[in-house]
Amino acid sequence: MMIAVFIAHNLNTYAQSTIQLKGIVADSVSKAPLPLITVRLKNAANETVMVAATQEDGSYSFVAVQPANYTLQVNAIGYSSKAIILDLTHQQKTMELKPVYLSDVMTNLKEVIITAEKPIIRQKADRIIYDLKADPESKGNNVLSMMRKIPYLSLDGNDNLLLKGNSSFRVFINGKPSNSLENNLKAVLKSIPASTIERIEVITNPPSKYDAEGLAGIINIITSKKINDGINGSVNINESLPTGGPGVGGSFTAKKGKFGVSAFGGGSINNSPQTYNNNKRVDTAGTVLAQNGYQHSNNKTAYFGSELSLQIDTLNLLTAQFNYNGSRGNDYAVQNSLLNGDNQFEQYSFQNNSKATGFGIDAGINYELGFKGVKNRLLIFSYMYSNNTNNKNGNVEFFDRVNFTTPNFQQIDRQKFKEHTAQVDFVTPVNKVTVEAGLKAIFRNNSSDFSYNTFNGSTGLYEYDAAQSNVFTNTQNVLSAYNSYQIALNSWNINAGVRVEETVIRANFKNTASLADQNYLNVVPSIAVSKRFKDESSINFGFSQRIRRPGINRLNPFVDTSNPNIEVTGNPNLGPVLLNDIQFGYSSNKKLSVNIGLDYSFMNNLDVQVVNFNKATQITQVTYANTGKAQSAGVNFNLSYPITSIYNASLNGNAMYLWLQGQADGKAVNNNMLMYGVTLSNVVRLAHGWALNADLGVNSRNPTGLQGYTNGFFYSAFNFNKDIVKNKFSISGGIKNPFTKYRNSVSKTFGPQFNQTYQSMNYYRSFSISLNYNFGGLKDRISKNRVGIENNDVAN
Repeated sequence: MMIAVFIAHNLNTYAQSTIQLKGIVADSVSKAPLPLITVRLKNAANETVMVAATQEDGSYSFVAVQPANYTLQVNAIGYSSKAIILDLTHQQKTMELKPVYLSDVMTNLKEVIITAEKPIIRQKADRIIYDLKADPESKGNNVLSMMRKIPYLSLDGNDNLLLKGNSSFRVFINGKPSNSLENNLKAVLKSIPASTIERIEVITNPPSKYDAEGLAGIINIITSKKINDGINGSVNINESLPTGGPGVGGSFTAKKGKFGVSAFGGGSINNSPQTYNNNKRVDTAGTVLAQNGYQHSNNKTAYFGSELSLQIDTLNLLTAQFNYNGSRGNDYAVQNSLLNGDNQFEQYSFQNNSKATGFGIDAGINYELGFKGVKNRLLIFSYMYSNNTNNKNGNVEFFDRVNFTTPNFQQIDRQKFKEHTAQVDFVTPVNKVTVEAGLKAIFRNNSSDFSYNTFNGSTGLYEYDAAQSNVFTNTQNVLSAYNSYQIALNSWNINAGVRVEETVIRANFKNTASLADQNYLNVVPSIAVSKRFKDESSINFGFSQRIRRPGINRLNPFVDTSNPNIEVTGNPNLGPVLLNDIQFGYSSNKKLSVNIGLDYSFMNNLDVQVVNFNKATQITQVTYANTGKAQSAGVNFNLSYPITSIYNASLNGNAMYLWLQGQADGKAVNNNMLMYGVTLSNVVRLAHGWALNADLGVNSRNPTGLQGYTNGFFYSAFNFNKDIVKNKFSISGGIKNPFTKYRNSVSKTFGPQFNQTYQSMNYYRSFSISLNYNFGGLKDRISKNRVGIENNDVAN
């Protein structure tokens, strides 16, 4: 009993002799509390005796402080530090300090002239990051045009985006997949002003946490930087002539306390004036199909994307995203056709008036839970829904007939894609290793409802043709699990893991009552290793396996007969493709910036476009088949050097040799070729906010499938940018291909029984003008999920 009284007496005496300190830290302008700010209590010898971090309401406290003289030191990134002298020699039980107001460090500086250029390109173990904001040319171009300057990316002769020469890749918006964007990729990227995009990430060696789909990798479009308290945004208005048209785009970011929102959107009108084309096919019997005609089109595109974030507290984060894009197109074409050979003569002309509409949405929600006991341990639950619809309606009317009896007809195709995705991820540090694991389920449904209606001359009406119509559905269910390990050892970084994916596919034809089933399991490893050196250089190595599952665009059995002699259709029996990829990279960020990547890949069962020719009907059928076998070896490079204080030159390019073989018309076909593309960019920064750009590029021919290729081309562009109000308002303009009004695009297709050449005239020279306005100011970073749904497993 006496011992208990003695202990209680001493505890009471100790409590009365110590002090509890309380206070808050806030922003000096907005007076908003600042969480997670480090507060140190130092003694007279400048030694730290206690450390605390402010809570969500900006408060901090120290308990059991011995009476003495101290210095309270407050430090925060982006704010000026503060030191407050405290005299605690007079005994007090609790001491409430006055609020500590921190000023933005930028407000304490006079204007500073930065002489070093902001690096445009950065390399990590698994990706290349291209900073669009640091490139003055971005203020006068759309996103698609800027892609040709980014390592590993290129555009073919028809402005189709390629990653390492491959059209199979996934596209993310702010780290999350966007099926709606991918289904209308070229049109949407053409309509997005590059000035509204922060940066582009090219993920060439995705780790195991990403789905295995996308043979070449992932392109991640970041629309805004890490955003802070306040409002920030940009608006762009542009015009392009004679092709293209008016467009507008913008981005917006706002944060208040625990809630933040970012959005980007816009729209454009793309006009293509009348141009001409011709097509010639010659078979082994000497029969010649000669076609010539003209066409013009008008397309409208609109897009919108948003992210919302609610930081409930330091351990709970709720985010959501929503993306939308819509398009409407009208195409008009007239063509004359003549078929001439032994005992064969056929002639006709037709006009095709077609309309297409489409829209897509992505909507998702993510919940992230942190843990008090272990920093950086996270548990994330995610759900996403995607829906895409594309409708095509074509009316074909014939005239000037000779030995041609096909009636006028209508083709209507309604194509739909729906997807539900649920995912759970767990991340935790174990000593120097970060361990990630997760489960994921994707349930998707592809469908096509197509009808063929022929014109009945006696009734004057179009009648449904059941023999050429059908309803097709295709379900793909993918169940997967992954486990990966990331180790950081001084200058080394290693990321290795494995992913297991089970795929169940079921296809159904309603009219023919036929079914197709596939079920396969894939075990997919990946590894990425990087090493940093003291001279600001690094090397990296990677190996990964990637899968391509066919999407509705390749599966759709709808037969497009708008050109009666050339039918185009999908193949509902397509299977998956597995690619093995080995990469090696070198990067140096000295005065001469160097980024070089070597790549070797090989795959079997490749689903390539094949062209079969039927001599009896004189019809060429274009479809897809798992008949290809391919290998490729290539190099990607980007060199940048500041030649003078105002002039910088950079060279971006790639070269790859492709070995491609397969079967067409029952015979072996080879389509081996060297492909390359090089763009030389020149930037001159003058006084008074002027910047001048000159780009020169050359592209080789590119394959169009197992049996074809397009011709190469030369590209040039000259642009200017003028800051009217520094970092706020600017005007840009330029001309593309000033020396060539039209480009003659030539596509050659060959097979065991025929050769075909298609030529089209396309407007190549164009003029553009653009106005760009930036507004707002930010103070405190918004929170974003570090892990979320990333579907990268469908080929369009």
